[in-house]
Amino acid sequence: MAILNFPDVERLVVDFLKNRTEMAGTTVDNRPPAGFDGTQQVVLVSRAGGAWTDDLNLDRPLVDLEVYGPDKTTALVTANTARACALELQGTRYGTALVTDVDETDGPRWLPDYNRPAGNRYLATLRLSIRPA
Repeated sequence: MAILNFPDVERLVVDFLKNRTEMAGTTVDNRPPAGFDGTQQVVLVSRAGGAWTDDLNLDRPLVDLEVYGPDKTTALVTANTARACALELQGTRYGTALVTDVDETDGPRWLPDYNRPAGNRYLATLRLSIRPA
């Protein structure tokens, strides 16, 4: 049996989003920038679960987009922009892996960040289908 080569799904999504012109002016990463207090325009990408589907030869990760902004309206606009861009991941090659499908499992929802009370945060969750090498 061959060893599966799973891509880093967080880096895949980060690299895709940060190179989109629609995301200009927004920091996109899988960790908060230095000095982050929740008021900056930031998209944090995290794998939130998911599973390997052996019969389909697919990794089906759940990916959270935590979106922050200086105010609630900006955070929501940024969340919707990141969401629209991420839904275009289908067909993207990342190394030897291929994103075969993208589904939104939970659209942007207001989710206050009690660790960063000045922040304005929305959270959305996507499910990617990835065919690894």
